[in-house]
Amino acid sequence: MANARLRLRSVSIDDVTVISSCLQDAIARIEDMTYIPHLRRFAMVLTRFCWEMTDEIGIEGGERVRCGVHFNDVLRVRTKGIDPMDREGFILLLAITAEEAAHGVALKLHFAGGGLVSLESEAANIYLSDFDQGWLTPGRPDHNL
Repeated sequence: MANARLRLRSVSIDDVTVISSCLQDAIARIEDMTYIPHLRRFAMVLTRFCWEMTDEIGIEGGERVRCGVHFNDVLRVRTKGIDPMDREGFILLLAITAEEAAHGVALKLHFAGGGLVSLESEAANIYLSDFDQGWLTPGRPDHNL
């Protein structure tokens, strides 16, 4: 298991691609996502697959680690295909996309099964931080590619 914790910050739309790749196949509980309007922050806790560690672990296995991600300068949050009442539900993050918009940046978190969280933000101001040492997992996500 890796001893180094990943800490990343996005300051531009181009940086979102790096954060998205680190969070591909991350698992989140719906109750671990929240919008804090007075702070203009959307925050979530995920269990991410450590794609950057796959060469060290081997072909079959991998490592997962809990991490926190927060998006600053968020003006509005909308969801589609995610039941906010299913507080125990799990969702799988596939990608985060970003594009310029009238208000600044439109960020979209794409989940398996068609779930979507759309963030209207003034900037692509994102922080990702691992907060435990991780653990080995016997398999890695497979997209039948």
